[in-house]
Amino acid sequence: MNRHLSMDTVRNYDGFWDIIVIGGGATGLGAAVEAASRGYRTLLLEQHDFSKSTSSRSTKLVHGGVRYLQQGNVSLVLEALRERGLLVQNAPHLVRNQAFIVPNYDWWEGPFYGIGLKLYDMLAGKLGLGPSKWLSKEETQKRIPTLEPAGLMGGVIYYDGQFDDSRLAINLAQTLHDLGGTPINYIKVTRLLKAGDVVKGILARDVEEGEEYEIYGRVVINATGVFVDNILKMDDPAASSIIAPSQGVHLILDKEFLPGDSAIMVPHTDDGRVLFAVPWRERVVVGTTDTAVNEVSLEPRALEEEIDFILTHAARYLTKDPVPSDVLSVFAGLRPLVRAGEGKSTAALSRDHTILISKSGLVTITGGKWTTYRKMGQDVIDQAALVAGLEERPCKTLDMRIHGWLKNYDVNDPLHYYGSDALGIHKLQHQNKRLERPLHPDLPYTGAEVVWSVREEMARTVEDVLSRRTRALLLDARASIDMAPLVARLMAAELRYSKKWQKEQVEKYTNLARDYILAS
Repeated sequence: MNRHLSMDTVRNYDGFWDIIVIGGGATGLGAAVEAASRGYRTLLLEQHDFSKSTSSRSTKLVHGGVRYLQQGNVSLVLEALRERGLLVQNAPHLVRNQAFIVPNYDWWEGPFYGIGLKLYDMLAGKLGLGPSKWLSKEETQKRIPTLEPAGLMGGVIYYDGQFDDSRLAINLAQTLHDLGGTPINYIKVTRLLKAGDVVKGILARDVEEGEEYEIYGRVVINATGVFVDNILKMDDPAASSIIAPSQGVHLILDKEFLPGDSAIMVPHTDDGRVLFAVPWRERVVVGTTDTAVNEVSLEPRALEEEIDFILTHAARYLTKDPVPSDVLSVFAGLRPLVRAGEGKSTAALSRDHTILISKSGLVTITGGKWTTYRKMGQDVIDQAALVAGLEERPCKTLDMRIHGWLKNYDVNDPLHYYGSDALGIHKLQHQNKRLERPLHPDLPYTGAEVVWSVREEMARTVEDVLSRRTRALLLDARASIDMAPLVARLMAAELRYSKKWQKEQVEKYTNLARDYILAS
């Protein structure tokens, strides 16, 4: 997957693409992979980097949604559980089984949550990841020794999936490329092109070179997440906003706060959301919040009250109370929730996906979540093919292996997240022993991964590498800043960029990463 070759394809393409997808997050990638797998000529355009926004800032869970069951949205839970099972099969190198424990501190919680989670198991059917069961106080403490013991009566264990969101996004972009589609990052759609009142393509600017391109397509899909309103207003300046963005914040703590392999799930917090504390990459992810926001941004910032909310709730359930100085990184993401009238809290808004077809033929998809990205892609391509008058072709993604697919791997190998591509990285390390060296003593990444991300994964900036190709920024923001100069040097050698570029990249990345560090 090479950006220069993708740009050459756009420059030299004569005629209409079958499907143009705007947006390189979970939704856009799912739609583009679906389209290309059916044999449609597919182009995907992303204004920044793949999964730059919401899709790299999730809780890292592939789940049916226990709380949606509480809300009575059984159809969403059924769909999500099915998609969870398919994703485990289609990307086993990225998705794994994760045990969750709901701690019980009141007599009624064990029976109440136990029955609910048995229903969760039943809905998962053959694609279930393991049966839920009630645990004694002793069993609960054995699995989670740092759980607050005062008043603990036991727990209920159940199973969901865990994954690496931005790694899945990169693998989906590679899958699109493998299928003959064309993914491009750092190309911004600035205008919709029309024949009369009908959308016939887009005007896009190459962010790196500044050139503009008129690109024509039989149908254009707006899959830009929290930014869908911007594209809708390009189509119709009088269009009403359909997004009610909600911010979710997560804190990263050291593994000592939650040793072992089990996660904690608190089903009801003060704002109505669940709270998770989940082991992830030798760290602990704690979150999330649900805060309505008025502005959307590529770099949302955690609010002080959100950080306090998470620390306060974590302290209720952990024997060691986390304080700001314990936080290795804090990150925020925006959920593209669809408006449902005034006065509803964002916690109450549906997480179902929505497809809109404008009078101009613009197809918009929004809402949903990572777990159901494939089904969202299937649904929107069914609709887009009708709008474009394309030959009807069946879905092929139900059991389609995602790039990197590898069933058997060594979980102790820090490169196992790359799946079958790990062989290529090991080869780089063998060819150049300097690329074997860790980039930082506190993180598992090596120079070979930087080189690989530039050559094979379309990484263009230091941020691309440290935030989304590796997860250094989320795992330890301070350490990632220390890594930036070496990463810039390795990238500059691959891309043939100057020392001035290196300096600018390090400065830009450092300024960004500082916002992921809490003041002590």
